[in-house]
Amino acid sequence: MANEKAKKKKFSFPTAFTVLFIVLVLAAALTWFIPAGSYSKLLYDGDKQVFTITEPDGNEYEMPGTQESLDKLKIKNKIEKFEDGSIYKPIAIPGTYKKVDSQKQGIMEVIKAPVSGVQESIDIILFVFIIGGVIGVLNYTGAFSAGIAALSRATKGREYLLIIFITFLIALGGTTFGMAEETIALYPILIPVFLAAGYDVIVCIAAIYMGSSIGTMFSTVNPFSTVIGSNAAGISFTNGMNFRLAGLVIGIIITLVYILRYAKKVKANPEASMLFAEKEAIEAKFKKEVEAPKLTLRFDLVLLLFLATFVVMIYGVSRLDWWFDEMTALFLVSGILIGIIAGLKEKEFMEQFIGGAADLMGVALVIGMARSINIVLENGLISDTILYTFSNAVKGMNPNVFIVVMLGIFIILGFFINSSSGLAVLSIPIMAPLADTVGLPRDVIISAYIYGMGLISFITPTGLILASLEMVDVTYDKWLKFIMPLMGIIAVFSAIMLLIQVNF
Repeated sequence: MANEKAKKKKFSFPTAFTVLFIVLVLAAALTWFIPAGSYSKLLYDGDKQVFTITEPDGNEYEMPGTQESLDKLKIKNKIEKFEDGSIYKPIAIPGTYKKVDSQKQGIMEVIKAPVSGVQESIDIILFVFIIGGVIGVLNYTGAFSAGIAALSRATKGREYLLIIFITFLIALGGTTFGMAEETIALYPILIPVFLAAGYDVIVCIAAIYMGSSIGTMFSTVNPFSTVIGSNAAGISFTNGMNFRLAGLVIGIIITLVYILRYAKKVKANPEASMLFAEKEAIEAKFKKEVEAPKLTLRFDLVLLLFLATFVVMIYGVSRLDWWFDEMTALFLVSGILIGIIAGLKEKEFMEQFIGGAADLMGVALVIGMARSINIVLENGLISDTILYTFSNAVKGMNPNVFIVVMLGIFIILGFFINSSSGLAVLSIPIMAPLADTVGLPRDVIISAYIYGMGLISFITPTGLILASLEMVDVTYDKWLKFIMPLMGIIAVFSAIMLLIQVNF
């Protein structure tokens, strides 16, 4: 028995931190083998009404902020998109790639990168800490346990409705306003609900994370991907909308069928769970007793306030251009009000708030580590080289082969540039004109871009998945085992959708 335990311990999968550090070292190694290079970048200054051009060697000069300047630079955008702020980030100028001095990332750069990653991610890290504090207070009041018990009783026999409702709702947020980082707040809330319903943690992660991923992958009006990408391509974001909308509907159905099949198997036989070996430890941490106190007026007010916080957050992000500063302040105020309504004393409140924030320390550090990988790649100046190499490789291809290859290229680029808006402004001005050369409309490039970015988000360590897994104590290998078959299915489906868009 002792030997079996030792063997199991010996072959256990490394933590999220180790996985990220390995990827960080590999990213640094790439900067020693891939030549450094850069495109000239264009940024619009609305106050002066000029374009500032930054060349690969760092030299800057200005051009009039007019349509004539854009035409001269062969940038297929309307000046109005710059003037109204639709394009607000520096965009790559086609045909300006140049090699620059190598920026190899060595041992010191690797050591300092996690520190810089935490510094640059402090907004989302603070958001995570505040959420942890609020959850700590909410759990202590007893209102959360009472609400879970009531929800479990209400859905008894129809627990699958939880999966459908949550996946669909989050996918809706993803396709409309890019709901992604905001979902971090949902895991501590929903995991006990799913456990009480007889499912495992993988089902909860899949409903939340894949709802967000499918929504953002098949974006319709998401300003951070479809809109900014279409603007960079010089077309309306409504071009190709029907194909993406059809992809969204079918993609949600495929995802739900996959999750529901697994969930049904786990509910019927808990030993079928990929996390059965960790079942007791996970339930000890997350599962709330269903014999919880009954809902009282005070509990109702606390839970309604907490629910209203999410409603306000979604409205603020989608309508008022809120980001992490505003969302963090919102949850901080919500936590204080919950403490007041619940009648907690000041010391009592602070102990629970700080304890809840401390529970998410690991998640916060994972976020900083993930950002450190992007920092090394950016400082190594190899992303533009990879883009330049790929753009040359697809010139003159058959349209059908071209668009499938473009999907693969955006999957790879999505790993190196893990930001939908960042990837759009860098790659679309380069890639969109290539569609012209093979006789395709530019909206198919936008579809390939969001599909590729979405697919790699299922598994990329530089994205949100490791932070999500760290929050729920699930190792990366278990997620890969669960998600890879679905990823393959969605990849084939995406390629089919692109071929249909090309030929119709």
